[in-house]
Amino acid sequence: MQKDQKMLLGVDEKPDFWPGLLLSFQHVFSMFGATILVPIILGLPVSVALLMSGIGTLIYHFVTESKVPVYLGSSFAFIGAMQIAIDQFGGDISASQSGIIISGGAYIIIALLSKKIGTSWLDKLMPPIVIGPMIVVIGLGLSSTAIENADLVIGGQWQNVLVAIVTFLIVAYVNTKATGFLKIIPFLTGIVGGYLTAFLLGTVDISPIIEADWLSLPELYLPFETSLFNHYNFYLGPESWAFLPLVLVTVAEHIGDHTVLGTMTNRNYLKDPGLSRTLSGDGVASLLSAFFGGPANTTYGENTGVIGLTRIASVSVIRNAAIIAILLSFFGKFTALLTTIPSAVIGGMSIVLYGVIASNGLKVMIDEQLDFTKARNLIIASSMLVIGLGGAVLDMGPLVISGTALSALVGIILNLILPD
Repeated sequence: MQKDQKMLLGVDEKPDFWPGLLLSFQHVFSMFGATILVPIILGLPVSVALLMSGIGTLIYHFVTESKVPVYLGSSFAFIGAMQIAIDQFGGDISASQSGIIISGGAYIIIALLSKKIGTSWLDKLMPPIVIGPMIVVIGLGLSSTAIENADLVIGGQWQNVLVAIVTFLIVAYVNTKATGFLKIIPFLTGIVGGYLTAFLLGTVDISPIIEADWLSLPELYLPFETSLFNHYNFYLGPESWAFLPLVLVTVAEHIGDHTVLGTMTNRNYLKDPGLSRTLSGDGVASLLSAFFGGPANTTYGENTGVIGLTRIASVSVIRNAAIIAILLSFFGKFTALLTTIPSAVIGGMSIVLYGVIASNGLKVMIDEQLDFTKARNLIIASSMLVIGLGGAVLDMGPLVISGTALSALVGIILNLILPD
């Protein structure tokens, strides 16, 4: 099959074994930034997040007939709601996990509706003038996290700043100047280089690695009592139903990511395999992840950034990355190693990744040739950017909508009520 335009490795192409293995490891490591950061922030087991990201990705590929180069990972969109639900229940994850399960079910319902009545209603709800700024907000909304991780703040330690700069420069240099196979693994090179720099500067604590077992089961949570794993209870109170408005955000992010990937690979994934399949894969993966105590899974901005920079869009590489993630979740020392990766390394890498995500939002608007001399387009985009990046919060008791979620909601409403 003809190689996709501008891609070094197209969607349907398979690399040789050893290069393919290294590419798959790079994809896993490139996803670690958010995949492990979400459970670390929420106090959930890293091993479960890693396991369910791999299983979720395989489910997604099965549902979409292996036609889309997507890796599913922990969703940042649900962090606020999960944290509030966990805090309100004194550290118990019952309301949080139930809320994600409800959201996964909503995904599946939207997928069934799109198959039954088509996607024109979604196109009307979220056209490019909403999707473009939404992707920009997703990327730049995460920028503060990258800066904080890199310690590029007042009072930041010079060792952390140096590690972040080294990581960033390695990724940038390898991506622009390296030749051969090294050129297509900039993130893996950057993480290794940044980690070694941090180790030499004495900012890496390896005691968790020493104390961990070589092999161990992921720390699963189940919705029933068991002697082997922790457990939680299904909860259907307002704290769980408050997750539903976030589905609009993640659906917008889902459509945006698939639109950008389609632009990169000259394909229309919303037509083939179709939005009903991509949404179903995403929804089932999130529902299953929450059932076993993991965070919500989502199509991944980092995945888009990695493909955009490396120009490796092979579904085979990403599917193998998912299998590697599943296997690694059972290696106690490896999951412990992940927790020792300094935040400065993740920050240096994330500066590139999150910037690429935001740039892809601009690319969507440019490709659609949106006219910003029209007041309507200007108002929708500017309102979304200010609300999404300005820290706006809409507090309605048990339902709190902020940041990315509020930005998407405002964009959707303005698109519907402003005259064309």
